Amino acid sequence: MKDNPRKKRNKSRLRLLHQYYKYTGFYSFVWKSLRKAIIPILLFLGVLWGLDRYIIDVEDTLITITDTYPPYAILAIFFGSESLLGLIPPELFIAWSGKTGYPVIYLSLLATASYLGGIISYFIGIGITKIPAVHKAIELKMSQHIKNTRKWGGFLIIVGALFPIPFSMTSIAAGIIRFPFTSYLLFGLLRFIRFYLYALVIFKMV
Repeated sequence: MKDNPRKKRNKSRLRLLHQYYKYTGFYSFVWKSLRKAIIPILLFLGVLWGLDRYIIDVEDTLITITDTYPPYAILAIFFGSESLLGLIPPELFIAWSGKTGYPVIYLSLLATASYLGGIISYFIGIGITKIPAVHKAIELKMSQHIKNTRKWGGFLIIVGALFPIPFSMTSIAAGIIRFPFTSYLLFGLLRFIRFYLYALVIFKMV
């Protein structure tokens, strides 16, 4: 039986893509980024466990926060953080959602806020390009990130959406290089998967 020419072309394309990402250091970059990000996450989970075991009841604290502050205020704070370089760890908010009356709904709202925050960051990146002085300063500060986004495009956005790499920075860089918006929206949807996977671990801990 003869090989399907389309399958052969797809295999050749995948092989070329693999060689390109290997040659340009994409796999190495992802591995190094994951190593850097895993340590803070493990520390966070360790601190959370230590606090709960020896100092305060984390579950009671989260329930108190839930009872004290309206959900829209917490969601607004998270949305602001995700729109501006991801200043607050999402894990804190995921833990909070687990103590609400509707964990899945609030977790989904957090994921939506993160996704929309990424879109805001994308347009911040576009806006930056229209202000020469700011563009120059930001491009200098984020030069490596912008360079990586130019090299790897969609794959870097996928990594930023799924893994503990600052999604806001990836989104700003995507805006600066004018990465196709429709593709950005599609790849960014993987942000939801990340939140649900993290919740599986964090909900069990708290």
